[in-house]
Amino acid sequence: MTLRARINTLIDSTHFQNTILAVIVFNAVLLGLETSATAMRNAGTLIHLLDNICLTIFVFEILLKLYARRLRFFTNGWALFDLAVILIALTPGTSGFAVLRALRILRVLRLLSAAPRLRRVVEGFITALPGMGSVFLLMTIIFYIGAVMATKLFGPTFPDWFGNLGRSAYSLFQIMTLESWSMGMVRPIMDQHPYAWAFFVPFIMVTTFAVVNLLVGLIVNSMQDAHHEEDVAKTDTYRDEVLARLQAIEAKLDKPQS
Repeated sequence: MTLRARINTLIDSTHFQNTILAVIVFNAVLLGLETSATAMRNAGTLIHLLDNICLTIFVFEILLKLYARRLRFFTNGWALFDLAVILIALTPGTSGFAVLRALRILRVLRLLSAAPRLRRVVEGFITALPGMGSVFLLMTIIFYIGAVMATKLFGPTFPDWFGNLGRSAYSLFQIMTLESWSMGMVRPIMDQHPYAWAFFVPFIMVTTFAVVNLLVGLIVNSMQDAHHEEDVAKTDTYRDEVLARLQAIEAKLDKPQS
């Protein structure tokens, strides 16, 4: 077995992946400690040293993958994601790049690529994006209609909330999230417009309970489909292995005895 093949086997091994996962979690803790003035005052040097060690491990991991997989590395979306996160982490922390150093926390996102279950959730979410686009378009239309109506109905008496189309849309978004929608907004409006509930209650029913749940349903279905595809792939792999073993056994049985 060549060196490149051995390294590729090492990278794909469960022990190697679990080690990287542990380093990611440990590094996330270190990045959190860097936000504590007490921790940095008492052990700032050690925290920075351990953080640099973690970053070195991540860089070494990427280099191993680049060496073992060569151009195949750039055909894997998760590998490119890891590379982008590490490149951001290597951004200089001086001058105009100082703000970008805060993006080092993005290293925690490597949990998404290191943990198979998290990968499945993200893949399901990405698969649901086309369907979600249609739902977002529907919600945009509903918000536009609602904002125009709210501006016409309540704008003259409540200009801070519904004085123009933008303010109306923002107020309706707050109502959709159910944040202080009743005591904070709708009841004061009903003091001036007693039948305002006839507008806001159907709006909440349509946006919060119908459209939002439709988004959740799309994501759940996509994750189930991704899980099903993974199970099918595992079943096909197992079947191919069994068939290969059966063929090997048949070949041995058909071989004439000397």
